Amino acid sequence: MKNKVVLVNKKDEVLGEMKKLAAHQNGGKLHRAFSLFVFNSRGEMLLQRRASCKYHCPNLWTNACCSHPNLEISIEDFARNRLQEEMGMSCSKISREFSFIYRQDFDNGLTEYELDHVLTTISDELPNPNPEEVGDFRYIKISDLYQELAKNPAKFTIWFQIICADERFKKVLERFLK
Repeated sequence: MKNKVVLVNKKDEVLGEMKKLAAHQNGGKLHRAFSLFVFNSRGEMLLQRRASCKYHCPNLWTNACCSHPNLEISIEDFARNRLQEEMGMSCSKISREFSFIYRQDFDNGLTEYELDHVLTTISDELPNPNPEEVGDFRYIKISDLYQELAKNPAKFTIWFQIICADERFKKVLERFLK
């Protein structure tokens, strides 16, 4: 099941599965993804810089964890497992916030065409990242994050920029800033 993605329609109804690389070729096929945002008890957001070996968006800053869930377990449980694999940390409750669709063509000829589920959790556990996935990490205050995004958006992944600009996400942030 690894290296496969779940193909979906725009209503997130499952259409089947496809090898991950094939789903990203020839203009891309719409598939399910998630972006997990981790906040600590101080209201800071955990960012990761993607490893330099990633096939797209290497060395760019993004949310704590993202991936393509499978059909075997819930998106939340898959995200919890993936957070452990990528960042070497655990979390308890994961909240599903909203989803959106985006398409992005990359210079290497691949295309991301995803129905991305935005998830949040709280953890004060210190990350122990997998170097094959993560080049660096840091916690950032939300106000500082938006200043960085405004000054230099090219340092961040496209999906992260889209999420941070979404009014629904700004409402989510209000919960973590209290």
